[in-house]
Amino acid sequence: MTNVASSAAAQAPAPGRLEFENDYTPAEAERVIRNSKGLPVGVRPKMVWTWPKALLWAAIAIVGAIGWSILAVSRGEQISAIWFVIVALCSYAIAYRFYAYYIQMKIMRTDDANATPAERVHDGANFERADRRVLFGQHFAGISGAGPLVGPILAAQMGYLPSVLWIILGVILAGAVQDMLVLWISAKRRGRSLGQMATDEMGKFGGMILSIFLVVMTAIAMAFLALVAIKAMASSPWAVFSIGMTIPIALLMGCYQRFLRPGRVIETTLLGFVLLVLDIVAGGYIADSPVLAPIFTLTAPQLVIALVIYSFAAAALPHWLLVTPRDYLSTLMKIGTLVLLVIGILIANPSVQVPALTELAFTSNGPTFSGDLFPFLFITIACGALSGFHGAVSSGLTPKAVEKENQIRMIGYGSMLVESFTAVIALIAAITLSQGLYFATNMSAAQIQATAGESYSAEASPEANAVAATENMQVSDIEGEQMTTTWESVDENGDPVVYEGEEALTKAAEDLGEQSIVSRTGGATTFAMGMANFLKSYLGGQGSLGFWYHFAIMFEALFILTTVDNGTRVARYQIGEMLANVKRLKKFGDPTWKPGNIITTLVATALWGGLLWMGVADANGGINAMVPIFGISNQLLAAACLMLVTVCVVKMGRAKYAWIPVIPLVWDVAVTFTADFQKIFGPLSYFTTAANYRAQIDSGALEGEALANARAALSNAYLDGVLSVFFLVMMGVFLIVGIVVVAKTLISGKVGVETTSEEPFVESQWFAPSGLVATKLEKKVQREYSAKLHELAQNAEAAA
Repeated sequence: MTNVASSAAAQAPAPGRLEFENDYTPAEAERVIRNSKGLPVGVRPKMVWTWPKALLWAAIAIVGAIGWSILAVSRGEQISAIWFVIVALCSYAIAYRFYAYYIQMKIMRTDDANATPAERVHDGANFERADRRVLFGQHFAGISGAGPLVGPILAAQMGYLPSVLWIILGVILAGAVQDMLVLWISAKRRGRSLGQMATDEMGKFGGMILSIFLVVMTAIAMAFLALVAIKAMASSPWAVFSIGMTIPIALLMGCYQRFLRPGRVIETTLLGFVLLVLDIVAGGYIADSPVLAPIFTLTAPQLVIALVIYSFAAAALPHWLLVTPRDYLSTLMKIGTLVLLVIGILIANPSVQVPALTELAFTSNGPTFSGDLFPFLFITIACGALSGFHGAVSSGLTPKAVEKENQIRMIGYGSMLVESFTAVIALIAAITLSQGLYFATNMSAAQIQATAGESYSAEASPEANAVAATENMQVSDIEGEQMTTTWESVDENGDPVVYEGEEALTKAAEDLGEQSIVSRTGGATTFAMGMANFLKSYLGGQGSLGFWYHFAIMFEALFILTTVDNGTRVARYQIGEMLANVKRLKKFGDPTWKPGNIITTLVATALWGGLLWMGVADANGGINAMVPIFGISNQLLAAACLMLVTVCVVKMGRAKYAWIPVIPLVWDVAVTFTADFQKIFGPLSYFTTAANYRAQIDSGALEGEALANARAALSNAYLDGVLSVFFLVMMGVFLIVGIVVVAKTLISGKVGVETTSEEPFVESQWFAPSGLVATKLEKKVQREYSAKLHELAQNAEAAA
């Protein structure tokens, strides 16, 4: 045991009673892990079966199978959206209980006797133990960006079946596996980031490739997510006030738990929850106040400045002070809202309007995204099933705060399941709207004009042209009839009415408090409409629809922003570790070095802040130019994460279980490389797009703003094309390096911990339960641990 580890344990005794009666059963006593001092520091995981448990899991499996059957075979008839909730929850429960446990036992072989990086270093700033429930919230907040909200919305144009299959099966076999295993290998390597781990396991060449890719990708991701959030907040004083107030509330929570009531997570949670509810309610009043609303109505440039300053502070300050409590607070709101939405779906029992597969699943010219179902649907859904950016959060950031190794399954796998469930809710929001309404909202003005054809009229309203366009689309509803545009509302007498056509779009906008909902592309507006429909079903009725719609807009902004502050901290670690590979800059590799902390945080913030600023100032510049490449690049990064995990698994001598990361790796490579090839060559490529713009410019038919936009689009298309080639080559080389390392390892037969960069064993002095809720045995161990720790302290005091 190191001195650091022992001092760490002495500084922060665990909460709990000091009375303990040795009432372990023999079976329980065998599972208790003790260190050399006899201190209980963990409980060995074991699947204990009883008849009630067996019957419960059998019931879950049967209900889930019935649900899948209904979704898979129903054709030409109405089905309830509740089945989507049932299928998702049953599938997640089985996956977490059995598949994730299998991976934990066969590959990870977690050992609570081994100290985690947070216990080994414990510098009070970067390496600091966080309560498992708080860390679950922080990790979930860090990985949950815009993807699970808007990706499934856009993918719904092809029908519900491919989307729900990929969201649920993809997360079980790919996304959650990636997040958990990356978190595991990083926790075993002192919380190092992906780039440094690749350097250690695959050599400097492979490490440098991944480090450069990561820094570029993180900057693009942060700027993109921040831009989405700023667009949502720019006209919402409610969002600006409520989200801004989460900062002082988080500071209060951090200090409360750190100094006033250490270890009192429930108290801190209640404090934060009450203040958060008051904050949200106050935000609604401020938005309605003619005096206060203008004060909190900020412009996009003002929001960029505020966001950059906040992100710098969040990344540079000790994470227990601001990032951890704020993200935990955000997660309270996110999960609380998800619960409200599920209740709303159960009460409203909405019917699905979209068939399992629409006609657009067999074409490549859908309005929400272009390209074939394979591979582009799997790119579009993104974070709801698999995301490379999650690997960046799972390495470097979260592992520095994990208390015990046995918590990794709950934090890594469990939080990704919650994100996937968010994606399922978003899908339900889209497929329970009438299809005409869905396409009218998600088609751009240019797409409406092109689709409406001769029916388009420059003198007609946007609503009339949108209806004309949807009537020209050969898309059937769930009963096989031509899709229609409808909206359920009430008339002036309060009687229920189903509005149709142009009137439906006008009434929907009126109910939501918007001027128009036509061409509100991107998916955010569609999600907010669906969310408002669920909530008004039991919270306020039809008259509250506008309130819930604007609450949903604020929710989306909050959902995305938590990724930005975490991403900045992740980028800071990546930059520091990349610089440390230069001989004279090794000091930057120490995350506890404060000057390095400030410098790398400045660089990270400047990278994405610059892209964001240019994007806000110029609709065709900055991050706007790079948005199209984000999806594929993010999934390429996922392939790199799974390759690195595969290398580590093989080098550990567990090659017989390498199929667990290899299967999603092969699938992801097939998806991303196919998509990237189609974006580099062929009719969907950026270079074909550039050629089309070149032809328009050379024809001399464009002038003024149209000519300027065409020139900007031409430059952006070339930029995206070149970056696509660059990323594809980088990841192709990285994968080849990984395959070579695996082959050499298998041929040499030299495997085991000594062949990896895994840190040597250090005895733990700390105990904490492994799941969100402590088991009966863990509660006993907690009591014994507190009593023995107290006894050891008294003995030490007497000896002194």
